[in-house]
Parts: sequence; C-alpha cells; structure tokens
Amino acid sequence: MKIRIGHLYPDHLNIYADRGNMAVLARRAEWRGIGFEWQGIGPGEPLDPAAFDLLYVGGGQDREQALVAPDLAARGQALEEALSRGAAILAVCGGYQLLGRFYRDRAGVELPGAGIFDHHTIAGEGRMIGDVLLDCELQPDLRRPLAGFENHAGRTILGDRAEPLGRVVAGFGNDGRSGFEGCRRGRAIGTYLHGPLLPRNPWFADWLLAHALTGPTGEPPELEPLSDDLEADAQHVSAERARSRGGRGLS
Repeated sequence: MKIRIGHLYPDHLNIYADRGNMAVLARRAEWRGIGFEWQGIGPGEPLDPAAFDLLYVGGGQDREQALVAPDLAARGQALEEALSRGAAILAVCGGYQLLGRFYRDRAGVELPGAGIFDHHTIAGEGRMIGDVLLDCELQPDLRRPLAGFENHAGRTILGDRAEPLGRVVAGFGNDGRSGFEGCRRGRAIGTYLHGPLLPRNPWFADWLLAHALTGPTGEPPELEPLSDDLEADAQHVSAERARSRGGRGLS
C-alpha cells in the first residue's frame, strides 16, 4: 500500500505547523509499513485529480490567501474530480476558508472560493483565539474529542447543505455563535483547528489515512493499532486547557 499526498501551496499557506501535520501522516504510515509520497503543488502547477490519495491545504494570513485564492478557485473542478475518485481532503484555517464559496476581508475585498464546502466566510473585527475542544462524530461508531488551537478573525457561516465537523465544547468555533466548528463533506474535512492538529489527535490522523487508502467505492481498511501514549497526553493537556477556558462565544 502507498499513500500519495498533494500539499497545495506549501510555500504560501504554511504558518500553522502544517509541515508538522504532514510529518505525522508520514510517520504513522511508515510505522505500519505503508509507503508515503509527498508532492508540493504551487500556483500554476498542474494538479492531476488521479495522482493523489489525500490533498492538504494549510493556513495563511490574508496576504498569502489573496495570492493563491484565484489559483485555488480555478482548481475547483479538479478537486471535485479527486473527491469522486476517492481522495480525502484536509483544509486548515485559511485553506478551510478558501474551499468555501468566498472569503470577504475587513476591507470588503472578496476572494473567490473553490466551492468544495457549502459555506462562506466574512472577516470580523476581533480575533477568536485559544484552545478549542470539539465533540466530533465522523461515523456512528467513531465519536471522539478533537482538540486544537484556533486563531482566526473569519466568521464562517455554514450553508443549508453543510455538515459541521463537530460541536464546540469549549472555544469559539466557526463563528462564536452557532456552536459548530469546521465542515465535513464525506472524506473532505475543513477546520480552524491547528496547533498542529494531527499530533494531538492521532485517531483523526488515522481516519484520514484509512480514507486515503479506500478508493472511490471501498470500505476504509482497519489500520494496525499504534502505541499513542504521548499523543494521548498531548490531547489531554490541550483538552483541559480548552475546558478551563470554557464555552465562550461572541457578545
């Protein structure tokens, strides 16, 4: 078995420990004897929808988002085809915003989105910052806490067809009001959680790996269990920090 990762804009959207997330996927695959290939994809470079099992879009500031937004929006059809072929997608923070319909900054400038998720994002005045904890149910037999860190001014509003990634136990989430965080469309996931996300949540990293190995019609394989004591400790610390912060919202 081999997992082929396409990392979009690693030189632009890379401020939230995104390379750490890639390192986690590579190591957890390696420990199980699964091959791992990584390829960066910059603006203007080709994206073959059949070439990857998992596509990753990281986070960046408004300037970097503006630089890549038109290019990413033009890849909407390729991303849709990759999903239909069985690829998984993970988008974090700025990448999450740009996979929606549009992102509007505080100056009123509207960046186009790739349209993978049914949501839009509008920048607010204050930032939503701190540890965050979610109650996340990715499938009926897989309900787990998801812990991370959020730092965003964008308020993401889910559309009628959108399914949230999880419910906020503590923190702000998508907009500080709805009680939802992130967005899920099948094996495509968007979230504001970073920190980085995957070292603190090994179960979620394995969910992504399994779905990247599935193909368009198959069932996700059972991955060999790993000893995750250190990772469990990291999640516990993050979750307790979030709980001490409390379930906060915007006034």
